[in-house]
Amino acid sequence: MCTGRTSKTPSSEGADRTDAARATGVPAAVAFEAMEPPRPLSTTGDDESFMRLALDAAAEAAERGEVPVGAVIVSAASGHDLIDGVSVVSVASNRREESNDPTAHAEIIALREASLKLGTWRLSDATMYVTLEPCPMCAGALVAARLKRVVFGAPDPKAGSCGSLYNLCVDPRLNHELEVSHGVLGEHCASLLSEFFALRR
Repeated sequence: MCTGRTSKTPSSEGADRTDAARATGVPAAVAFEAMEPPRPLSTTGDDESFMRLALDAAAEAAERGEVPVGAVIVSAASGHDLIDGVSVVSVASNRREESNDPTAHAEIIALREASLKLGTWRLSDATMYVTLEPCPMCAGALVAARLKRVVFGAPDPKAGSCGSLYNLCVDPRLNHELEVSHGVLGEHCASLLSEFFALRR
């Protein structure tokens, strides 16, 4: 989701990447109070369509006992499934528990798959849709990949690095900045996370 997400049990994942059930109880206006500068909220039909794909991936992750975060990368470059002429290059969800890999967040997996498919690590014309605000690791990876834009659903005041705790994606001290949009289907994204953690209490 973009976004940490330290125990290996699914029930404890809420303590590190999210406690996202709690994160969802924080109004977006509060969570983004420190954003400098705030980026415009995009709610186009395309954004919602792609976020729904990310939500489907997140729901699949929940069925596997993973924190339900899904990520989709779209690009004008080559791909397969088209929505209004834009290619869906990769779709991924959290796989940290099943792979015992602390880096196996949905965003990282989606970036790896997109880079392999497109034959380049520079994803400068790509947009990522992720159900939860990326953590520091994932936000850093978005910058490293030179991504054009990230759109996320639910904020994560526990680990969010696109405006909540940090604002890595628009930090002028880094060698790349990308556009950040937030709140697209945010209530749906938040509900999925809340339900997941409620079942594990």
